[in-house]
Amino acid sequence: AAGMFLRLLSDIQWRAAHPKWRRMTSSRRSTSTTAEPHPVSLPAQAQVVICGGGIMGTSVAYHLSKMGWKDIVLLEQGRLAAGTTRFCAGIVSTARPVSIELKMAHYSNKLYQQLEQETGVPTGYMKTGSISLAQTQDRLISLKRIASSLNVMGIPCEIISPKQVVQLHPLINIHDLVGAMYVPEDALVSSANVSLALATAASRNGVQIHERTSVSHVTVQKGRVTGVETDRGRIQCQYFVNCAGQWAYELGHSGEEPVHIPLHACEHFYLLTHPLKEPLSSSLPTVIDPDGRIYIRNWQGGILSGGFEKNPKPLFTEGRNQLEIQNLQEDWDHFGPLLSALLRRMPGLEALQIMQLVNCPESFTPDMRCIMGESPTARGYFVLAGMNSAGVSYGGGAGKYLAEWMVNGYPSENVWPLDLKRFGTLQSSRTFLRHRVMEVMPLMCDLKVPRWDFQTGRQLRTSPLYDRLDAQGARWMEKHGFERVKYFVPAGKDLLDLDHSKTFYKPDWFDIVGSEVKCCKEAVCVIDMSSFTKFEISSTGDQALESLQYLFSNDLDVPVGHVVHTGMLNEKGGYENDCSIARLSKRSFFMISPTDQQVHCWAWLKNRLPDDSSLTMEDVTWKYTALNLIGPRAVDVLSELSYAPMTAEHFPSLFCKEMSVGYANGIRVMSITHTGEPGFVLYIPIEYALHVYNEVMNMGQKYGIRNAGYYALRSLRIEKFFAFWGQDLDAFTTPMECGREFQVKLEKGMQFVGQEALLEQKQNGVYKRFTMFILEDHDTDMDLWPWWGEPIFRNGRYVGKTTSSAYSYTLERHVCLGFVHHFDEKTGEELVVTTDFINQGEYEIDIAGQRFQAKAKLYPFSSLFTQRRRKDEVELSGYQRE
Repeated sequence: AAGMFLRLLSDIQWRAAHPKWRRMTSSRRSTSTTAEPHPVSLPAQAQVVICGGGIMGTSVAYHLSKMGWKDIVLLEQGRLAAGTTRFCAGIVSTARPVSIELKMAHYSNKLYQQLEQETGVPTGYMKTGSISLAQTQDRLISLKRIASSLNVMGIPCEIISPKQVVQLHPLINIHDLVGAMYVPEDALVSSANVSLALATAASRNGVQIHERTSVSHVTVQKGRVTGVETDRGRIQCQYFVNCAGQWAYELGHSGEEPVHIPLHACEHFYLLTHPLKEPLSSSLPTVIDPDGRIYIRNWQGGILSGGFEKNPKPLFTEGRNQLEIQNLQEDWDHFGPLLSALLRRMPGLEALQIMQLVNCPESFTPDMRCIMGESPTARGYFVLAGMNSAGVSYGGGAGKYLAEWMVNGYPSENVWPLDLKRFGTLQSSRTFLRHRVMEVMPLMCDLKVPRWDFQTGRQLRTSPLYDRLDAQGARWMEKHGFERVKYFVPAGKDLLDLDHSKTFYKPDWFDIVGSEVKCCKEAVCVIDMSSFTKFEISSTGDQALESLQYLFSNDLDVPVGHVVHTGMLNEKGGYENDCSIARLSKRSFFMISPTDQQVHCWAWLKNRLPDDSSLTMEDVTWKYTALNLIGPRAVDVLSELSYAPMTAEHFPSLFCKEMSVGYANGIRVMSITHTGEPGFVLYIPIEYALHVYNEVMNMGQKYGIRNAGYYALRSLRIEKFFAFWGQDLDAFTTPMECGREFQVKLEKGMQFVGQEALLEQKQNGVYKRFTMFILEDHDTDMDLWPWWGEPIFRNGRYVGKTTSSAYSYTLERHVCLGFVHHFDEKTGEELVVTTDFINQGEYEIDIAGQRFQAKAKLYPFSSLFTQRRRKDEVELSGYQRE
């Protein structure tokens, strides 16, 4: 362990050299490495208690105190920065594929750059830059996509040649490289010292810090945090923040009301060497070689190199606890492949003297994104954990966003991709987590092309029709643990080949999905949409209607049997949910929401519905199988099966009715399809699901019926300009910004959440507009495909990003949806976006650095395109509102 203490030398020296730190905090904590016999007692109460003195806990404390909250206690079971933070490689990298993670890392970099000046604590900040290497063309494409995002954010970044790599880092072997990405402002820090600097600033702002204090559990009463029990007594508090790192899971489960925080530790290895004969320059760029699964940075004249092996070793599955993380067992056999990759990349290191192989725990999450936000079951219980080996890159930004969330009720950016509520209880199984992190850790380096799927933890939530659909060639993806069909492979296709066709270009399923789309438009298709979230809300009086009228923007006081599309908005008018609500009776409503809304929507409604015993809300997602019948012949199939007329005169659009289908009673039939095509969704009690499906398929044979999947649905809804929540809509997007004013009833006779914000937008205009783009000079067969997140340029200037895209088999062109902003050319200030501004621009979509011309539309195309036409016959100027 002697070598490990060399890494902490700066920490120890700093503590010794800064008696001010000890004086400042001696009244609040023990500074010795062993617990004092009579430590200063804890306060009896505080506004906020933070558990965890690593980079996350100290960052939250720092940002809360900066925002004016002073009554804060930070508890650390060992010493500050002595957990995973102490072993962190200290690489601050902004090259992130997820937009919110990129923003967090960029903010962290800027914060750390000035932290030493602000606090007087040396943080070891050194702007070295980073070079991400590409051994394959696909890897280079993925780097180009990231580079496009960095450039439009104003972060310097360039794609460079292998020869330029050598100029930046002479020790790198470039014989197998096709290119690289250089980010000159990436940096290195001492992560332990960054934590101490953040703690110093927080302490000066009044935050109390107590080391050697363990939290046993958090007390919750009536769904709210009331206090924290520790080994040194109880603290009453309004807010608790779980920044316990790899122990966040156990701490979450320690209370009477468990908070599920799905993360799991794996062993993470890196190598420390003695200085080279000619010590490496401290400004030499960090090297990230994802195809070799390694990263390399300079360290005190030598190198530090670690990586993400293909066969990771999960850790502490049984929940073993230890106060401070010690260096785990060396395992040279396990590190062998990474060492080989290092020597291939830097052959000159063969004679280098190794100081130590470090093995430390790192926490990983089921989807490789960190976890932040408020618990859905305990108000005031916040979480920030599961950094997937990027804690120092995210630390500053993540702490900022969580502090904003606590103080303002919402952060300043859309953090839904990181929200704790994207997970349910089903992701908290230890077996699931152990198996999933064994897949996740290698995926940190694996090439992730669009539409890749996790392989572990599958077949967890399935429709009753799963086996039936699987036998017919279904190919599956997973959403919120629920298996959903992508498409159906026809008999005779090479199945193995299809499953491994991962590409940034035209995919192998192109023609399969095209035939499913054609069937939806010309005959009838069945899509199993059982994964959609389904709630029933009812009351003995008018409470259900009154509550929903307040919480939803559209008018729900409609005749029984009508279906209303509506947004569930926040105070700023943004979409917390986008759903369809059917009025089943005077006092009961059936609500359909996106699959990943199950936890979020339930918590949002539960926290806002009145605590009234006569008002009930039930999650009935599992009770109903949903079959979506899409196409012009859907009406014929249902008419014959129900012996009831289903034409528009008898069954108008947006209508809901309980019917018999085949022998089954109580089927809720709704005349919506979520695609803009004609058809119906059948909500079937699960015990009847197989019977109804078989009846529909048998009856539909003469009408050309076939199964279809979500890829066909995606193509249909995007060419009809339908926005989906979680992809196009989020908590920062209002109905006014995405052409959904018709789903808002500003004058419905009562106030609703978000009304004031929408009235203000109606009067003053909007600062972004949801827009449809048709790519014009794009070759579907030869060019890179757009997927989502591509920069949009208007007259050569960046104006926004795409949110989703699909190939339109009707238009025979790619369609992208996205938001257009209007930035002042001189100041960069956001200006109102008008219809003229949209219509008068020349647009381009940037796909991995290559720009393609696009035509912008604010309305979908008319139904005249239901007949396929040749490209040169399509008159792109004709459209109408649908």
